[in-house]
Amino acid sequence: MNRAIVRMLTGLVMIALLGLAARVSMADTKDTEDKRLQNSGRVLGEIMNIPDNIPHNLLDRARCVVVIPSVLKAAFGVGGSYGRGAMVCRTGHDFKGSWGAPSMMVLEGGSFGFQIGGQATDFVLLVMNDRGASSLLHSKVKLGADATAAAGPVGRAAEADTDASMRAEILTYSRARGAFAGVSLEGATLHPDKEGNEALYGQGVTAEQIVFNGSTPTPQAANELVSILQKASPQERAER
Repeated sequence: MNRAIVRMLTGLVMIALLGLAARVSMADTKDTEDKRLQNSGRVLGEIMNIPDNIPHNLLDRARCVVVIPSVLKAAFGVGGSYGRGAMVCRTGHDFKGSWGAPSMMVLEGGSFGFQIGGQATDFVLLVMNDRGASSLLHSKVKLGADATAAAGPVGRAAEADTDASMRAEILTYSRARGAFAGVSLEGATLHPDKEGNEALYGQGVTAEQIVFNGSTPTPQAANELVSILQKASPQERAER
C-alpha cells in the first residue's frame, strides 16, 4: 500500500481516537457535575427542613442562592479550603423571573468556617442585590472586600431587616455536625466554575449566558435544587 495512503489512514484513526477520548472525558466530567448538582439539591432540601432555617423573607429578597456541599479543609497547607457547588439565580437581567438553570461555582480561601473541626461543612450563600449577583457572574469575588458579606440570621421568626442583613450583598450560612447557623466567610473567594459549566452546557458557555438566557435548559440533575427554590420562594413572592 502507498505510504502516503498509510500515513493518511493512520492520521484519520488518530483523530478518531482523540475525538473518542475527548467525548469520554467530557462524559466523565459531566457525570461529576451531575453528582455535584444532586448533592447541592439534597443539602438545600435538608436545610430548608430544619426548624430554624433561612428566613423566608430573606430568601424572597435574594437574587441568587449558592450551595457548596461537603467542603473539607485541605490536607495540604495551613487553613486551605476548597469547595465546588452551584448557584441558582432568578432569571432575567433584572433578576425578577423564576429560578433558572444553575451555574457551577467554586468557593476557596483560608481557614474560614472550620472552627467546628475537620468534618465536611455545607455552605449556603444568599446573594442579596443586583450588584453582588452581576459581580459573581463575571469575575472572582473576595467576600468582605469585593462584596460586603455577613453571617445570615436564622429562624422563621428571626428579625431579617437588621443593619447587617440590609447592607450585606451576600449572607452566608454553614451546616456541620447537624448544626446550622450564620457564619462569616470574609476572606473567601467565590467565582464561576468554567470547566464545570462547559461540561454541563457546552464549550464556551459562560455563567452570564446561563443565568441571563431564559431559554437555558435546566440539567435533569438540578431539578431537585431548582424545584426546592421554586417552592420555598416562588416568583410572585420575590421582593424588589
